[in-house]
Amino acid sequence: MIKNKIPLEFQWPVQEPFLFCVHHYDYYPKGNAEFGPPLEALNNRQLGQDFTPLNGFRMYHGEVVPGFPAHPHRGFETITIVRKGYVDHADSLGAAGRYGEGDVQWMTAGAGVQHSEMFPLLYKDKENTLELFQIWLNLPKKSKMTPAHFKMFWSEKIPKLSLDNDKVSISLIAGTFNGEKALAPPPESWAANTENDTLILLVKMSAGGKIEIPKAEGTNRTLYVFEGQNLNLNNEPAKGKMAYVLDSSIVCNIVAEEPAEFLLLQSKPIGEPVVQYGPFVMNTKEDILATMADYQKTEFGGWDWPRPDMVHGEKIERFARNPDGKEERP
Repeated sequence: MIKNKIPLEFQWPVQEPFLFCVHHYDYYPKGNAEFGPPLEALNNRQLGQDFTPLNGFRMYHGEVVPGFPAHPHRGFETITIVRKGYVDHADSLGAAGRYGEGDVQWMTAGAGVQHSEMFPLLYKDKENTLELFQIWLNLPKKSKMTPAHFKMFWSEKIPKLSLDNDKVSISLIAGTFNGEKALAPPPESWAANTENDTLILLVKMSAGGKIEIPKAEGTNRTLYVFEGQNLNLNNEPAKGKMAYVLDSSIVCNIVAEEPAEFLLLQSKPIGEPVVQYGPFVMNTKEDILATMADYQKTEFGGWDWPRPDMVHGEKIERFARNPDGKEERP
């Protein structure tokens, strides 16, 4: 059942078609007037490249507001699952939004987009804890140059399953599980084709809880235990915070010996060459060189925002504004 196990560091190991997975968990302090931590908390940090969890949080590429100021992508998708706190989105399509507290943003970078992902410290009277997962899902060659697109999955609409007398709680981000279908991903996503058996689950288990993951022939399946220390996978002990590479041709019966939480990523591989250069993921070196030339020429639509680390004001509200100006809210 367990083919391999790998300790979880900051960046988690993945299998194709997934390219990247990271779990951000930052205990940000009270925010200042600029939506960042107090200035004294920025001492001894390598601002612009701060990935050290000093005093429980990182600034990442932010220098005032934590997060990731304007940067480009091409050739894949980002799936951002925010469990605590808020993310402010802005992009070169003119789209914007603030989402969090259980929301998911699914963005197809496709032919190219710039976006910023900032973590504004909206509370000035209490701490601003942030927890999110970001997953990169590859696009097949036929879809790499599709127009950029993003969708919001508001928390209230994401299917939630309760199993085993409420001992198991599941957020169904992608795929079908226990007869329930997730919200539809963007149309060009590898996950949009049900034959690819893409499944993304966030699972919380109480002690004694049980869950069965059906077999899925031909898929890559990885289970990431990020909370709890003692699971049982088909009578094999799974102890500690680990990535467990599983044999997906076998039904996986999971029993929690103590409370635990895990993320499950599963999908059939695309099976095409992958050449990555930073935020660009293509099939050949020539594709990468062409992408770099395109970005230098077009900047993927440029950046028509007043600042690279765009923040959407102090009002705590969740919204998305599409490139056509149409707004949506939970």
